[in-house]
Amino acid sequence: MPHKHPGDVAQALVDWFSAHGRDYPWRRTVDPWAILVSEIMLQQTTIPTVLGRYEVWLAQFPTPKHLAAATEQEALRSWEGLGYYRRVRALKAAAQVITEQFGGIFPEKEADIRALPGIGDYTVGAVLSFAYNRPAPLVDANVSRVFARLFNDRTPIDSPTGRKLHWKWAAEMVHPTNPRSYNSALMELGQTICTGSAPKCLTCPIRQWCRADKPEELPVKLPKKEITATEHRDILCIRENCILLEKQSAGNRHEGMFRLPKRSKAETDTLPLLATQKYSITRYKVTRRLYQAGGNTRPKENEQWIPLAELPNIPLASPDRKILVKQGF
Repeated sequence: MPHKHPGDVAQALVDWFSAHGRDYPWRRTVDPWAILVSEIMLQQTTIPTVLGRYEVWLAQFPTPKHLAAATEQEALRSWEGLGYYRRVRALKAAAQVITEQFGGIFPEKEADIRALPGIGDYTVGAVLSFAYNRPAPLVDANVSRVFARLFNDRTPIDSPTGRKLHWKWAAEMVHPTNPRSYNSALMELGQTICTGSAPKCLTCPIRQWCRADKPEELPVKLPKKEITATEHRDILCIRENCILLEKQSAGNRHEGMFRLPKRSKAETDTLPLLATQKYSITRYKVTRRLYQAGGNTRPKENEQWIPLAELPNIPLASPDRKILVKQGF
C-alpha cells in the first residue's frame, strides 16, 4: 500500500464529500449513459460550460438509441461550442455499438465498456464507480495533484512513470464499498481545496496524512510545449442569400463541419478587412483576419454555397459561428 492508513484516508474523503460535495446534475443520476455523456463533455471543457449544455443535450439525446439515430450533422451541431469534436463522434460511435450489440442497453461488464469507441481508462473508472458503484480507480489532473502532495512525490505527473504510479495508487486507495463518493471526493478535493496555486491545507480533510512539506511546489510537470503563433486569412462571401463555406474533409479536426474559406495573403491584400479575431487552441495562438469578398468569387475544392437560412442548423466551428454572429448572421 502507498500509505499506512489507506482506509482512513478514503473514509475521511467520503465523510468530507457527504458534507461538502457540490451538487452537479451528473451526480444526481446513476444512469451510465448520462454519466458517460458528462465525462466526455468534461474532457478539456470547464464545468461552467458543461453545466450550461449538459441537460439540454441529454434532452435531445436521452439514450444511446437517440444519438445512434441522429445524422452526423445533427450530432456535430449539438456539440457546437463545446469544442474537440472528435469527442461527439466517438460518443456517437459508442451509441451505435450499444444500440447494435446490446439492444440499446448500456453494458455492465468492464470489458464491454472498455471496448466502446473513445473510452479510456479514466472513463471506464468513472462509469464503473459513478454508475455501478464498483471499486474502480480513476486519475485526472486533480487526482494527480492530490496524490503528488499526499505522498510528497516529485515524479512528473505527466510522464509515463508518473501516470503509471498514480494509477497504481488510485487502485490501492479506492474505497471498497463507496467508490462513487470516494472518487467524486478525490476530484473535488483537487478542485476546491488542494488547488494548483494556493492549496487550503488548514481545511483539508486528509491533512493529518499528507506528507508534503512544500505543497505549493507540487505537482512537478514536464516542461511545457512552446506556444506557436499562427495567422488565418478568411473571406466572407455572400451571393443571392447564400454564403460560401468550406466543408472540412476527413482527417481534419473539424471533419464534417463548415468553416469560412481560407485565402492567401495575395488573394486578400486588396479586400476590405471586416474583423480580426484571436483565440487559442491546444498549443496554438490563432489570429484570424476576415475579409469581404465579392459575389463573383469562385469556390475552391470542398467549398459550397449554403443558404443563409440554413446557417442556424449546420455545424460550424465555434470561432466561425462567433465571428458570423458579430457580422450580423
